[in-house]
Amino acid sequence: MGQVTGINPLLYTDYPDPDVIRVEDTYYMVSTTMHFMPGGVILRSYDLIHWEIASYVYDVLEDTPGQRLADEKGVYGKGMWAATIRYHKGTFYVCFVANDTGKTYLYTAKDIAGPWKKSYIEGFYHDNSLLFDDDGKVYIAYGNRSIYITELNEELTAPKEGGLHRLAVKDTDEMMLGYEGAHFYKINGKYYLFFIHWARGGLRTEACFRADSLTGEFTGGDVLSSDLDGRRSGVAQGGIVDTPEGDWYSILFQDHGAVGRIPILVPVTWEKEFPVFGEDGVAPKEVSVFSTRPEYVYEPLWCDDDFTYTPDASGKVTLKTPWQWNHMPENDLWSVTEQPGTLRIRSGKLSKNLVHATNTLTQRTIGPQCGAEVTLCGRELKDGDFAGLCTLQGDYGFIALTREAGQMFLVMAEKMPAEGYAGMGSVDTEPAKLVAKVPVRKDTVTLRAVCDFSLGADTAEFFFKEDSEGNASEFVKLGDTHKLFFKLDHFVGCRFGLFLFSTKETGGVAEFTKFRYRTEL
Repeated sequence: MGQVTGINPLLYTDYPDPDVIRVEDTYYMVSTTMHFMPGGVILRSYDLIHWEIASYVYDVLEDTPGQRLADEKGVYGKGMWAATIRYHKGTFYVCFVANDTGKTYLYTAKDIAGPWKKSYIEGFYHDNSLLFDDDGKVYIAYGNRSIYITELNEELTAPKEGGLHRLAVKDTDEMMLGYEGAHFYKINGKYYLFFIHWARGGLRTEACFRADSLTGEFTGGDVLSSDLDGRRSGVAQGGIVDTPEGDWYSILFQDHGAVGRIPILVPVTWEKEFPVFGEDGVAPKEVSVFSTRPEYVYEPLWCDDDFTYTPDASGKVTLKTPWQWNHMPENDLWSVTEQPGTLRIRSGKLSKNLVHATNTLTQRTIGPQCGAEVTLCGRELKDGDFAGLCTLQGDYGFIALTREAGQMFLVMAEKMPAEGYAGMGSVDTEPAKLVAKVPVRKDTVTLRAVCDFSLGADTAEFFFKEDSEGNASEFVKLGDTHKLFFKLDHFVGCRFGLFLFSTKETGGVAEFTKFRYRTEL
């Protein structure tokens, strides 16, 4: 083993609501993926600092009009939230609710790579956490402001008839956000509940309560109220995990503006059987941990792609793990095998704007700065089609090829912030504002988007260069610098996306090649 030092934030990208376990020498972290598919991402690490994608829990959660983006609203700001991950007697368990279906899902697998089996738990358990007790009983802790503990039946399909059901902790009504994001543990015979809450005018704060038994009184309070990097945003919501050496850490998250909610690693010590977070009450900038596999090389959380894939024996194509579709894909309308080396997206419906488009293929953006480039051929676009590269969120921006009366144009467009409160799951139906429009000589261009998430920035800029048959040319900026925001309408960090949507007629095709991701600009 070797000591590894990391700098917070651990992952400067959107992996909110983390829950972490250790199985022998390996750490696994599950994170909220909301409306993106495949969903229920699980990351793997051997040092709590470096992470790679191990698997997704599901390809498709439910085949509903909302999850297919077929109802003109989608499930923005909803979908899969705040999962718990546990490992018990050779089986992995991932449990979460979906706020559009109103169901509680339980997935199980013998291997972290799957296959994962889906089942349901009767009831709706917001921000839940599972506890497998020493006596074979299983409990679920959940709620908002009022936190309950409920015993489940042996099949884990419903509350146990006559089993424990109790209020464990209740937050005050004065809090803007009451206790939620439960993480539930039994350590050295004691029961621990961890939560996030948020006072008006204050920071997100981590709290912990302890009881000697499941029927006893839970006592405790705040354990961390700390900013990091001058964000004026508290580091909170997460659980704890021990190392093979017996040290303890917590992975929490912090709001980091438009890039999303970012994992932060915080050391944990113990005083009189109660956890103490951070260093002198502060989330540290630098953290050291022993690695169980110091020579291990991690796969990046982002990828380039030349779109060259070979189907498996059943004919299924699995894209590289950093890719996720914005909502459930229409699989008959995209292909990487019709024309090897090319992602072909075909339109199958009319869309009011970008966020209504199906088969938008996304990757998370990464701070403090990042960029993406892709070559796009629009020879099969129809009048009224828009195809290109976007920075996807509620107030999105994009650069796109469009055809108008047979003529090809390149445009930069943006969705500006709406007046008033953009509530969770709200979807704008107005077209984006057209900022710039230039004619192009050929039907193939290379597009670039660059994002700046440094403190106070949160911007995106868009560039292009026309294909000149292999001759070098410089990128040219198109349009204004676009302001990015993190809002509750989508409730996720900004993403790069490859997209096509039609406003007049369906059947057009966009062809994407040579996708390149840049983390150094």
